[in-house]
Amino acid sequence: MSGHGVVVVGAAGRMGRRLVANIMASETLSLAGAIEFEGSPFIGQDAGILAGCGEAGVKISASLDEALKNGAEAVIDFATSGVIDAAKAAVRANCAMVIGTTALTAEDRAELKRLGDEENGRIVAANNMSVGVNLLFKLVKEAAAFLGIDYNVEIVEMHHNKKLDAPSGTAVRLGEVVCEARNWDYDTAVKNGRAGMVGKRPAEEIGMHALRGGDVVGDHTVIFSAEGERVELSHRASSRDMFARGALLAVEFLLEAPCGLYDMQDVLKLK
Repeated sequence: MSGHGVVVVGAAGRMGRRLVANIMASETLSLAGAIEFEGSPFIGQDAGILAGCGEAGVKISASLDEALKNGAEAVIDFATSGVIDAAKAAVRANCAMVIGTTALTAEDRAELKRLGDEENGRIVAANNMSVGVNLLFKLVKEAAAFLGIDYNVEIVEMHHNKKLDAPSGTAVRLGEVVCEARNWDYDTAVKNGRAGMVGKRPAEEIGMHALRGGDVVGDHTVIFSAEGERVELSHRASSRDMFARGALLAVEFLLEAPCGLYDMQDVLKLK
């Protein structure tokens, strides 16, 4: 195996297959393991063939612990469940951990921080791995602070019709960024959709709107509206490869980083 070995959790999913493909195309990383849930119909299949990249010589299995024994140096996990257990396994094996799920709770994040602080883990956890989206976070924060309260904020996101959660984790993070810039409380400020006689719009409110349809990978727009003008900051994803490329950048970052919990703003030096 040439290059730093990476294990992909959820390797048979749409995102997992793109991660496998991008790792196989990398000059510095290699596929060390491919994991799916116990009972998955993809267990035993070659991960590279499943991803459409030719034979990888790596069979999909249900045991992360076993995969971590095959020269792995990092784990990438975009799954919606079992993420904390996977992170603990990676830390035990002295492997870096990259987490791209949007389903982390406050308790999950606290545990990841503990793994970084107390267990010498090296972890990147981010709602969105895209380079462009992370630049959007920075621009939105600056715009929210600069434009001030006279500019009403609305967030609109659209995803494919198979997405389970709403609003998206990226849209939530965009709302959090605005709240941080304006010193607002997210739970108080965010209004998820509007219907009926809702009355005059409060100044300290963020309208959050989730659209679903077709095969949209992910669109996000933050609108700042004031009397006489409107500023819109948007990002549109046309391929899941942008998330995969960001995850690989996070792996490269962690291979050299001190122990701790990081996000993509750290990876891209946007802080």
